[in-house]
Amino acid sequence: MTQPTSYGGRPLTPAPGAPTPEMLVARFRAHARRLAWSALVLIGVAGACGYFYGNLPAPFENWMLLAGAAVVVLLLVVLPYLAWAAHVYTITTRRVMERRGVFSVKRRELAHVRGYTLKVHRGLLQRMWGAGTITLTNGIDEPLRLANIPSAELVHEALVDQVEVNQILAHRDKILSAEEAVTYGLV
Repeated sequence: MTQPTSYGGRPLTPAPGAPTPEMLVARFRAHARRLAWSALVLIGVAGACGYFYGNLPAPFENWMLLAGAAVVVLLLVVLPYLAWAAHVYTITTRRVMERRGVFSVKRRELAHVRGYTLKVHRGLLQRMWGAGTITLTNGIDEPLRLANIPSAELVHEALVDQVEVNQILAHRDKILSAEEAVTYGLV
């Protein structure tokens, strides 16, 4: 039996019964447009510090201005960025994973082989930015929401492809293991 050829950069199908390695398909975060307000705050704070530094009224000093600016930047720029950067979605050839959290990490997984339904929602602003929200539901676990992700249609196609390939491989291995059981008289 020969191995099938690879089309379009897709990895070769593993031989029947051989373990399939888990490979990374995509890793992404939510769309970064929600950080636009943080960027505007940072620009405004920098402008205000530049304007008011050395020009403060008598009871205030420059260190007070810098301390206030540091607090505003920490609360309205750094923390939203850390929250955005700590929420990562990963698609591999076996599963979809969601990881969130800076100090206490929460992780959820959904296997492709179990199958799930995909629902894509794209609002007006999401369509303008090429983003969307994909909800994965397998009927048993709580739905996994890939919220506000860039290139939602491309991610949707990758997920559909992975579910199809995993179910084909699982079905093939199930049939082959049943044939082997009959061949060796285990049934």
